[in-house]
Amino acid sequence: MAASFSPSPHDLALFVHISPRGHTLLLLYVDDMIINGDDSEYIAFVKACLRDQFFMADLGPLRYFVGIEVSSTSDDFYISQEKYIQDLLARAALGDERTVETPMELNVNLQPTDGDHLPDPTRYRHLVGSLVYLAVTRPDISYPVYILSQFVSAPTIVHYSHLLRVLCYLRGTITRRLFFPRSSSLQLQCYSDATWASDPSDRRSLSAYCVFFGGSLIA
Repeated sequence: MAASFSPSPHDLALFVHISPRGHTLLLLYVDDMIINGDDSEYIAFVKACLRDQFFMADLGPLRYFVGIEVSSTSDDFYISQEKYIQDLLARAALGDERTVETPMELNVNLQPTDGDHLPDPTRYRHLVGSLVYLAVTRPDISYPVYILSQFVSAPTIVHYSHLLRVLCYLRGTITRRLFFPRSSSLQLQCYSDATWASDPSDRRSLSAYCVFFGGSLIA
C-alpha cells in the first residue's frame, strides 16, 4: 500500500511499518481499523493516505473495540469487558442478584452423565461461547469455561447450574481488568502446568499455561 505497510506472516489482519528512524507502526483491520505506534507524524500521514482512498472517520484514541474497553494514563493501559459482561448478564436473565467469591467450587469433577439433559441446549451453548470470548480479558474464568465447554453438545441441568455460578461470579467482579504498564520490560516469560491423566471422563491430561510480556499477561 502507499504508506509502505507489509502484511504480517502471523496474522492476515495485521500490517507492519518500520520507519527510517526505527519507529514501528501497527495497523490492525478487523471490523474497524486501528493504527498504533510511536511516530505521530507518520500516523497522520497514514490517515491522510487512507482518506484519499476511502470514506472514513477518525474516531480518535482507542476506547472501545469489538467488545473490549481500553483506558490509559501516562503510565499504563487497562483493558476490560465490563459492558460486555453487563450485556451478557442481561441476556442470561438471571433470576436473583446473588454473587459468589469463586467462579467454580473446589474439587468439582463434572461428568457427561451428571443430571438430566437440558431440553433445549441453545442458551447454554450461547452463554459458554460468550464466556470463551470474555476470557480474553478475564483469565480468572478460563478454567471453568474450559470445563463447561466440554459439554456443549449435550449439557445437563447440573452443567447449567455451574454455568450460572460463573455468571454470578462475574456480576460480583465486573470491574476487574487487565493492567499493562508502559514501562514494562521486553522479556517474554511462559509458565505451564499439567495434571497427568486427570480428566475423570476420558483420563486425558489437563494442562494450562500463561505467557507474560514483561509484566503484562498476553496469553
